[in-house]
Amino acid sequence: MRIGYPCINRSIGCSAGRTFRLANYSFQRLIDTIDLNLGCLDEILHDNLANGFLFHRISSDIVPFASHPVCTVDWQSRFADAFAGLGEFVRTHKMRISMHPDQFTLINSPNRDVFERSLRELAYHSDVLDLMGLGADARIQIHVGGIYGDKPAAIDRFVRRYKGLDERISRRLTIENDDRLYTFADCVRIHERVGIPIIFDNLHHGINCSGEPLLEVFAKLSQIWTGRIGIPMTDYSEPLPGGRSGRHAEQIDTGAFHRYLSDTAGYDFDIMLEIKDKEKSAAAAVQIAAEDPRLVIM
Repeated sequence: MRIGYPCINRSIGCSAGRTFRLANYSFQRLIDTIDLNLGCLDEILHDNLANGFLFHRISSDIVPFASHPVCTVDWQSRFADAFAGLGEFVRTHKMRISMHPDQFTLINSPNRDVFERSLRELAYHSDVLDLMGLGADARIQIHVGGIYGDKPAAIDRFVRRYKGLDERISRRLTIENDDRLYTFADCVRIHERVGIPIIFDNLHHGINCSGEPLLEVFAKLSQIWTGRIGIPMTDYSEPLPGGRSGRHAEQIDTGAFHRYLSDTAGYDFDIMLEIKDKEKSAAAAVQIAAEDPRLVIM
Protein backbone atom coordinates (compact mmCIF):
# COMPACT_ATOMS: atom_id res chain seq x y z
CA MET A 1 0.00 0.00 0.00
CA ARG A 2 1.27 3.43 -1.00
CA ILE A 3 -0.41 6.66 0.06
CA GLY A 4 -0.24 9.94 -1.82
CA TYR A 5 -2.06 13.04 -3.03
CA PRO A 6 -2.74 14.69 -6.41
CA CYS A 7 -0.64 17.27 -8.22
CA ILE A 8 -0.14 20.18 -5.82
CA ASN A 9 2.20 20.29 -2.83
CA ARG A 10 1.13 23.28 -0.74
CA SER A 11 4.32 23.37 1.37
CA ILE A 12 7.29 23.64 -0.96
CA GLY A 13 6.48 26.93 -2.70
CA CYS A 14 6.29 25.92 -6.36
CA SER A 15 3.81 24.42 -8.80
CA ALA A 16 4.42 21.63 -11.32
CA GLY A 17 1.31 22.74 -13.20
CA ARG A 18 2.15 26.30 -14.20
CA THR A 19 0.41 27.40 -17.35
CA PHE A 20 -0.48 30.62 -19.18
CA ARG A 21 -3.13 32.07 -21.45
CA LEU A 22 -3.29 30.73 -24.99
CA ALA A 23 -3.15 34.35 -26.21
CA ASN A 24 0.30 34.63 -24.60
CA TYR A 25 1.66 31.47 -26.20
CA SER A 26 5.18 31.59 -27.56
CA PHE A 27 7.97 29.10 -28.08
CA GLN A 28 10.10 30.57 -25.31
CA ARG A 29 7.23 30.88 -22.84
CA LEU A 30 6.38 27.22 -23.37
CA ILE A 31 9.98 26.04 -22.95
CA ASP A 32 10.50 28.15 -19.83
CA THR A 33 7.24 26.93 -18.28
CA ILE A 34 7.97 23.26 -18.94
CA ASP A 35 11.43 23.70 -17.45
CA LEU A 36 9.96 25.25 -14.29
CA ASN A 37 7.27 22.57 -14.03
CA LEU A 38 9.75 19.73 -14.34
CA GLY A 39 12.02 21.31 -11.76
CA CYS A 40 9.12 21.64 -9.34
CA LEU A 41 7.98 18.06 -9.97
CA ASP A 42 11.47 16.94 -9.02
CA GLU A 43 11.16 18.90 -5.75
CA ILE A 44 7.73 17.42 -5.08
CA LEU A 45 8.91 13.85 -5.61
CA HIS A 46 11.89 14.35 -3.32
CA ASP A 47 9.66 15.87 -0.64
CA ASN A 48 7.16 13.04 -1.06
CA LEU A 49 9.87 10.46 -0.59
CA ALA A 50 11.14 12.17 2.56
CA ASN A 51 7.62 12.04 4.01
CA GLY A 52 6.66 8.54 2.90
CA PHE A 53 4.22 9.59 0.17
CA LEU A 54 4.93 7.01 -2.52
CA PHE A 55 1.90 7.56 -4.75
CA HIS A 56 1.58 10.78 -6.76
CA ARG A 57 -0.66 12.13 -9.51
CA ILE A 58 1.25 14.34 -11.93
CA SER A 59 -0.48 17.53 -13.08
CA SER A 60 -1.89 17.39 -16.59
CA ASP A 61 -0.43 20.89 -17.09
CA ILE A 62 3.17 19.69 -16.79
CA VAL A 63 3.39 20.58 -20.52
CA PRO A 64 0.91 23.40 -21.19
CA PHE A 65 -1.12 23.15 -24.43
CA ALA A 66 0.65 19.90 -25.34
CA SER A 67 -2.42 18.51 -27.12
CA HIS A 68 -3.45 21.83 -28.68
CA PRO A 69 -2.69 22.45 -32.37
CA VAL A 70 -0.76 25.59 -31.39
CA CYS A 71 1.95 23.42 -29.86
CA THR A 72 4.38 22.47 -32.61
CA VAL A 73 7.41 22.23 -30.31
CA ASP A 74 9.11 18.84 -30.09
CA TRP A 75 9.04 19.01 -26.30
CA GLN A 76 9.38 15.23 -26.11
CA SER A 77 12.91 15.33 -27.53
CA ARG A 78 13.92 18.58 -25.87
CA PHE A 79 13.03 17.37 -22.37
CA ALA A 80 13.66 13.63 -22.82
CA ASP A 81 16.57 13.57 -20.36
CA ALA A 82 14.61 15.47 -17.69
CA PHE A 83 11.65 13.12 -17.94
CA ALA A 84 13.94 10.10 -17.90
CA GLY A 85 15.64 11.37 -14.75
CA LEU A 86 12.31 11.80 -12.99
CA GLY A 87 11.29 8.32 -14.04
CA GLU A 88 14.51 6.82 -12.74
CA PHE A 89 13.89 8.45 -9.36
CA VAL A 90 10.35 7.03 -9.28
CA ARG A 91 11.49 3.53 -10.18
CA THR A 92 14.45 3.56 -7.80
CA HIS A 93 12.24 4.42 -4.86
CA LYS A 94 9.34 2.17 -5.89
CA MET A 95 6.93 5.06 -6.17
CA ARG A 96 3.76 4.94 -8.24
CA ILE A 97 2.51 7.59 -10.66
CA SER A 98 -0.84 8.38 -12.21
CA MET A 99 -2.33 11.15 -14.34
CA HIS A 100 -5.93 12.33 -14.65
CA PRO A 101 -6.99 14.35 -17.73
CA ASP A 102 -9.79 16.85 -17.21
CA GLN A 103 -13.52 16.14 -17.48
CA PHE A 104 -13.56 17.13 -21.16
CA THR A 105 -11.58 14.02 -22.11
CA LEU A 106 -14.52 11.94 -23.33
CA ILE A 107 -13.86 8.99 -25.57
CA ASN A 108 -17.56 8.09 -25.65
CA SER A 109 -18.72 11.51 -26.84
CA PRO A 110 -20.99 11.37 -29.92
CA ASN A 111 -19.29 14.58 -31.04
CA ARG A 112 -16.40 13.55 -33.28
CA ASP A 113 -14.41 16.74 -32.59
CA VAL A 114 -14.58 16.10 -28.83
CA PHE A 115 -13.42 12.54 -29.38
CA GLU A 116 -10.50 13.65 -31.56
CA ARG A 117 -9.41 16.22 -28.96
CA SER A 118 -9.66 13.53 -26.31
CA LEU A 119 -7.40 11.25 -28.32
CA ARG A 120 -4.76 13.99 -28.56
CA GLU A 121 -5.00 14.58 -24.82
CA LEU A 122 -4.61 10.88 -24.04
CA ALA A 123 -1.65 10.61 -26.42
CA TYR A 124 0.03 13.50 -24.57
CA HIS A 125 -0.47 11.84 -21.18
CA SER A 126 0.89 8.60 -22.59
CA ASP A 127 3.94 10.47 -23.87
CA VAL A 128 4.69 11.80 -20.38
CA LEU A 129 4.55 8.38 -18.74
CA ASP A 130 6.47 6.74 -21.59
CA LEU A 131 9.20 9.40 -21.47
CA MET A 132 9.57 8.68 -17.77
CA GLY A 133 10.12 5.04 -18.65
CA LEU A 134 7.38 3.86 -16.30
CA GLY A 135 5.80 0.44 -16.50
CA ALA A 136 2.17 -0.51 -16.96
CA ASP A 137 1.43 0.19 -13.29
CA ALA A 138 1.53 3.94 -14.11
CA ARG A 139 -1.99 4.73 -15.23
CA ILE A 140 -4.13 7.38 -16.93
CA GLN A 141 -7.45 7.81 -15.14
CA ILE A 142 -10.64 8.98 -16.85
CA HIS A 143 -14.37 8.85 -16.27
CA VAL A 144 -16.47 6.73 -18.60
CA GLY A 145 -18.07 9.93 -19.89
CA GLY A 146 -21.59 11.09 -20.56
CA ILE A 147 -24.87 9.23 -21.06
CA TYR A 148 -26.16 11.45 -23.87
CA GLY A 149 -29.74 10.27 -23.41
CA ASP A 150 -28.96 6.58 -23.95
CA LYS A 151 -26.72 4.88 -21.42
CA PRO A 152 -26.43 1.47 -23.14
CA ALA A 153 -25.49 3.20 -26.40
CA ALA A 154 -22.97 5.40 -24.59
CA ILE A 155 -21.36 2.31 -23.04
CA ASP A 156 -21.30 0.55 -26.40
CA ARG A 157 -19.60 3.59 -27.93
CA PHE A 158 -17.01 3.62 -25.14
CA VAL A 159 -16.29 -0.07 -25.72
CA ARG A 160 -16.01 0.36 -29.48
CA ARG A 161 -13.75 3.40 -29.19
CA TYR A 162 -11.57 1.77 -26.54
CA LYS A 163 -11.01 -1.25 -28.77
CA GLY A 164 -9.78 1.10 -31.51
CA LEU A 165 -7.28 3.02 -29.35
CA ASP A 166 -3.57 2.94 -30.02
CA GLU A 167 -2.06 0.29 -27.75
CA ARG A 168 0.24 2.78 -26.04
CA ILE A 169 -2.90 4.57 -24.77
CA SER A 170 -5.13 1.59 -24.04
CA ARG A 171 -2.43 -0.17 -22.00
CA ARG A 172 -2.43 2.73 -19.51
CA LEU A 173 -6.10 3.71 -19.46
CA THR A 174 -8.34 3.15 -16.44
CA ILE A 175 -11.91 4.19 -15.67
CA GLU A 176 -13.30 5.56 -12.42
CA ASN A 177 -16.78 5.25 -10.97
CA ASP A 178 -18.34 8.70 -10.71
CA ASP A 179 -20.86 10.40 -8.45
CA ARG A 180 -23.64 10.90 -11.01
CA LEU A 181 -23.68 8.64 -14.05
CA TYR A 182 -21.55 5.51 -13.91
CA THR A 183 -21.48 3.32 -10.82
CA PHE A 184 -18.82 0.82 -9.90
CA ALA A 185 -21.13 -1.89 -11.25
CA ASP A 186 -21.35 -0.05 -14.58
CA CYS A 187 -17.56 0.10 -14.71
CA VAL A 188 -17.37 -3.62 -13.98
CA ARG A 189 -19.64 -4.32 -16.93
CA ILE A 190 -17.34 -2.30 -19.18
CA HIS A 191 -14.29 -4.08 -17.74
CA GLU A 192 -15.89 -7.44 -18.52
CA ARG A 193 -16.20 -6.42 -22.18
CA VAL A 194 -12.74 -4.91 -22.76
CA GLY A 195 -10.56 -5.68 -19.72
CA ILE A 196 -9.96 -2.05 -18.71
CA PRO A 197 -9.00 -1.69 -15.01
CA ILE A 198 -11.17 0.31 -12.61
CA ILE A 199 -10.04 2.92 -10.10
CA PHE A 200 -12.44 2.81 -7.17
CA ASP A 201 -13.54 6.13 -5.64
CA ASN A 202 -15.09 5.61 -2.22
CA LEU A 203 -16.74 9.06 -2.04
CA HIS A 204 -18.42 8.59 -5.41
CA HIS A 205 -19.50 5.09 -4.40
CA GLY A 206 -21.17 6.50 -1.30
CA ILE A 207 -23.25 8.81 -3.50
CA ASN A 208 -23.87 6.68 -6.58
CA CYS A 209 -23.72 2.90 -6.36
CA SER A 210 -25.68 -0.27 -6.93
CA GLY A 211 -25.62 -1.34 -3.30
CA GLU A 212 -22.39 -3.33 -3.29
CA PRO A 213 -20.76 -3.57 0.15
CA LEU A 214 -17.15 -2.42 0.41
CA LEU A 215 -15.66 -5.89 0.73
CA GLU A 216 -17.47 -7.03 -2.41
CA VAL A 217 -15.95 -4.09 -4.26
CA PHE A 218 -12.43 -4.88 -3.08
CA ALA A 219 -12.81 -8.56 -3.86
CA LYS A 220 -13.65 -7.57 -7.43
CA LEU A 221 -10.80 -5.06 -7.62
CA SER A 222 -8.32 -7.73 -6.54
CA GLN A 223 -9.46 -9.84 -9.49
CA ILE A 224 -9.24 -6.96 -11.96
CA TRP A 225 -5.79 -5.65 -11.03
CA THR A 226 -3.43 -8.51 -11.70
CA GLY A 227 0.08 -9.15 -12.94
CA ARG A 228 2.18 -6.32 -14.29
CA ILE A 229 -0.40 -3.56 -13.80
CA GLY A 230 0.12 -3.65 -10.04
CA ILE A 231 -2.24 -3.60 -7.08
CA PRO A 232 -5.48 -1.59 -7.34
CA MET A 233 -5.36 2.19 -7.45
CA THR A 234 -8.08 3.85 -5.40
CA ASP A 235 -9.24 7.40 -4.66
CA TYR A 236 -10.15 8.20 -1.08
CA SER A 237 -12.00 11.20 0.29
CA GLU A 238 -14.75 12.18 2.65
CA PRO A 239 -17.66 14.55 2.02
CA LEU A 240 -17.24 18.18 2.95
CA PRO A 241 -19.46 18.77 6.00
CA GLY A 242 -22.36 20.95 4.95
CA GLY A 243 -21.14 21.06 1.34
CA ARG A 244 -22.93 19.99 -1.80
CA SER A 245 -22.94 16.30 -2.66
CA GLY A 246 -19.59 15.13 -4.01
CA ARG A 247 -17.44 17.96 -2.62
CA HIS A 248 -14.20 16.78 -1.05
CA ALA A 249 -13.35 17.44 2.58
CA GLU A 250 -10.80 20.10 3.47
CA GLN A 251 -8.89 17.74 5.77
CA ILE A 252 -8.84 14.06 6.60
CA ASP A 253 -11.16 12.62 9.21
CA THR A 254 -8.67 10.42 11.04
CA GLY A 255 -11.36 8.24 12.58
CA ALA A 256 -13.07 7.62 9.24
CA PHE A 257 -9.76 6.79 7.56
CA HIS A 258 -8.81 4.39 10.33
CA ARG A 259 -12.15 2.62 9.92
CA TYR A 260 -11.64 2.47 6.14
CA LEU A 261 -8.31 0.70 6.60
CA SER A 262 -9.85 -1.68 9.13
CA ASP A 263 -12.85 -2.41 6.90
CA THR A 264 -10.59 -3.29 3.95
CA ALA A 265 -8.10 -5.43 5.87
CA GLY A 266 -6.94 -8.32 3.73
CA TYR A 267 -6.90 -6.31 0.50
CA ASP A 268 -3.81 -4.47 -0.70
CA PHE A 269 -4.27 -1.27 -2.71
CA ASP A 270 -2.76 2.17 -3.25
CA ILE A 271 -4.60 5.26 -1.96
CA MET A 272 -4.80 8.64 -3.66
CA LEU A 273 -6.13 11.10 -1.08
CA GLU A 274 -8.43 13.56 -2.83
CA ILE A 275 -8.53 15.89 0.15
CA LYS A 276 -8.06 19.63 -0.15
CA ASP A 277 -5.07 20.12 2.14
CA LYS A 278 -3.03 17.63 0.10
CA GLU A 279 0.25 16.60 1.77
CA LYS A 280 -0.97 17.62 5.24
CA SER A 281 -3.69 14.96 5.17
CA ALA A 282 -1.29 12.55 3.47
CA ALA A 283 1.04 12.88 6.47
CA ALA A 284 -1.83 12.12 8.83
CA ALA A 285 -2.89 9.13 6.72
CA VAL A 286 0.64 7.68 6.68
CA GLN A 287 0.80 8.05 10.45
CA ILE A 288 -2.55 6.30 10.87
CA ALA A 289 -1.41 3.46 8.57
CA ALA A 290 2.03 3.17 10.18
CA GLU A 291 1.19 -0.11 11.92
CA ASP A 292 -0.69 -1.53 8.95
CA PRO A 293 1.37 -4.35 7.40
CA ARG A 294 0.22 -3.32 3.93
CA LEU A 295 1.97 0.07 4.06
CA VAL A 296 5.18 0.39 2.03
CA ILE A 297 7.84 2.14 4.09
CA MET A 298 11.06 3.43 2.51
